[in-house]
Amino acid sequence: MLDANQHQGKFGEDYVRVLASAAGLIVFKEDLDVDGVDLGFRATGRHGRVYSPAIEAQVKTWSQPAGTSGNLVYRGLSESQFSQLAGPDYTVPRFLFVICVPTDSRQYATSTMDGILLRNLGYFVSLRDEQPIANPDRKRKHPVKVPTANVLTATTLRRLTETQSVW
Repeated sequence: MLDANQHQGKFGEDYVRVLASAAGLIVFKEDLDVDGVDLGFRATGRHGRVYSPAIEAQVKTWSQPAGTSGNLVYRGLSESQFSQLAGPDYTVPRFLFVICVPTDSRQYATSTMDGILLRNLGYFVSLRDEQPIANPDRKRKHPVKVPTANVLTATTLRRLTETQSVW
């Protein structure tokens, strides 16, 4: 049996995998998470100037979201994790995906007559315009503003992937 943190983290990754599947994207995962990336997403075929565009994401879950008007303020990234996502110097664009989940894991998914409901919502943010921290500390946290307008859906995940050069 998974402990509560493992269960929540696995649900977050699976939530995003479901969106990617609905979007018709290929999901890939590195064999080790040593570079701050949990999952990658690839569209097939030509999109604009490129073939098979891809993005990468670090997926975080959050059971008690909080923020200000128009933003969640996620405080779960260490300075090291932040620095692995920040800045423009990545060949493949990187994003932070924050999946807000219920505090009670029994509420993660509910079956209805119409299908399955996954709770709650996911959000995305690019840290491309942020400066990496020069000497990041794995123990110190770095807050990140995540716009609540950036809801992660199958459509937005596909758009992020297909237009990755814009990001």
